[in-house]
Amino acid sequence: MMDAGNNQSYRILTIDDNQAIHQDFAKILIKAPNEDADLDDLEAVLFGTAKPTSGALNFKLDCATQGAEGLVMVEQALAESQPYALAFVDSRMPPGIDGVETIRGLWQRDPELQVVLCTAYADYSWQEIRNILGETDNLLVLKKPFDNMEVLQMAHALTRKWQLARDVRGRLHQLAFYDRLTGLPNRTMLSERLAKALRHAKANQSQVALLFIDVDNFKLINDSLGHGFGDKLLKIIAERVVSCLRASDIVGRWVAARLGGDEFIVVLPKIAAEHAAAGVAQRITDTVVQPLMLDGHQILATLSIGIAIYPQDGETNEDLLKNADLAMYTAKQTGKNTIAYYQESMNTRAVKRLALENALRHAPARNEFFLHYQPQMDLESGKVSGLEALLRWHNPTLGQVPPLDFIKIAEELGLIIEIGAWVLRTACSQAKTWIDQGLSVPRIAVNVSIKQFCHPDFVPDVKQILADTGLDPKVLEVEITETLFEENVVDLGAIVQQLREIGISIAIDDFGTGYAGLSRFRKIQVDFLKIDRSFISEIESSNSARDLIRGIVALSKCLNLNIISEGIETSAQIEYLRSIGCQHIQGYLYSKPLAADAAESFLRNPPDVGKEAGHVL
Repeated sequence: MMDAGNNQSYRILTIDDNQAIHQDFAKILIKAPNEDADLDDLEAVLFGTAKPTSGALNFKLDCATQGAEGLVMVEQALAESQPYALAFVDSRMPPGIDGVETIRGLWQRDPELQVVLCTAYADYSWQEIRNILGETDNLLVLKKPFDNMEVLQMAHALTRKWQLARDVRGRLHQLAFYDRLTGLPNRTMLSERLAKALRHAKANQSQVALLFIDVDNFKLINDSLGHGFGDKLLKIIAERVVSCLRASDIVGRWVAARLGGDEFIVVLPKIAAEHAAAGVAQRITDTVVQPLMLDGHQILATLSIGIAIYPQDGETNEDLLKNADLAMYTAKQTGKNTIAYYQESMNTRAVKRLALENALRHAPARNEFFLHYQPQMDLESGKVSGLEALLRWHNPTLGQVPPLDFIKIAEELGLIIEIGAWVLRTACSQAKTWIDQGLSVPRIAVNVSIKQFCHPDFVPDVKQILADTGLDPKVLEVEITETLFEENVVDLGAIVQQLREIGISIAIDDFGTGYAGLSRFRKIQVDFLKIDRSFISEIESSNSARDLIRGIVALSKCLNLNIISEGIETSAQIEYLRSIGCQHIQGYLYSKPLAADAAESFLRNPPDVGKEAGHVL
């Protein structure tokens, strides 16, 4: 973060047709050493920063005499990746465009730019300015003649605000595109980089190799030495893979990513021949296999690597990942610490998936689906604030099938609409039954897939289910994932508005795992944000996780959004969430997902949230 106590400077643009005004701004903002010691002291108190050591205020001023010139300068600054933090804009600059129109143009080019409108006239009322520029917190008005201290205070406050916003966006970008454990690109970033490499390869008729890497026996290491130890090992393996790639003579921009768990992906563009990929893979295994001492344990980590080559083994991200995964599985089955190329005969996983697909097609008719319900608690009242309905599947042959193993397949097969409708109807019917028995069910939350939510019959189907079951619409909460806001396939705002007009509340599930951003919910109104369990799990170990959660809660309150924290497992997590004003929690500390009869018993005799005590971090 840049602040007034270091040597990094903020760029400020003054747009005014009077050269004397530019000189005045320069006199105010560009000071001689130690000229503003009092202001430095004030800033240190207000912002908690060290006093400047250089003595000079860190502002770099540029001047434009007309609005059009200012627009060009802002464009150039963005092109050079050196954007302006703040612009002082005069309200009247004849014969060119006036200040308000200039600001409109500035924000079209750089929406994050902080702006001060300088005026000595009543050209526009504040309401007229808002009507033209829209609701914004990036604009202040400064009346001429202005006070030097007022200008200086605005410059300090607004540039700091601009920097803080950039820091938050940077952290959200890091969360969206990079793995928090290893710092490597995550699945989302990998998808973008791989797609780009494939497009380039197609245009240039070149090859791309994809290496699917799995750590051998990692589950055994995790189970025997603990997840903390396993995380440390994964970080070391990631570092060794990257160091090996940096030291290799690879043509093109390689990508190393963590797919999840103990799985890594390496993308090698522009490989000259297939055997070159095996050479890189061998160097990786040779590097990783070197013994290491970790927390007093000597570890010999080995890898199984599967290789798929574009275009012969697949022409899409999905095909290459699938086939490299099949090759990796074969390598693991043949002895581990092994490298294998994809071959069409590697169909073990394909056969398993086919069996799953066939069973899934018949599951609804055979009544193999059922629901569990996980309570949500209100930290203020100590009462149950809702229940989340969770789909479960038990097949006589396959046994209990985890949702992660079949939900995506159901979407791909087009079965999710039918299954989703069954879940919605069953949950609403059960909630109505409990209410008729005199039990308190403030909300029943139902997860809805992207395809179901975007289906043209979704809203009519919801209305019909509510009518058939007799459930008050205010009890129903529809949960959609944050990634839905990244699809941009339908008018999400219209669907959300229709549901809210019925009385249904909307929740964003797994918030923080995508890249929708809180600003999106200024335009599309929702009721709840569910902070993903991956953030909650780090409350007791990570300052940055606590700061991020605190920021999400604070910003959500500004947007009148309720927060539900998922994955609560310790009393310390609860006490921290309570201390920052998070009202609703859900997790195994109070209850695992329950069958309907067990959930009914829970509703009749809920635990006392107030009895769970911990320490505030």
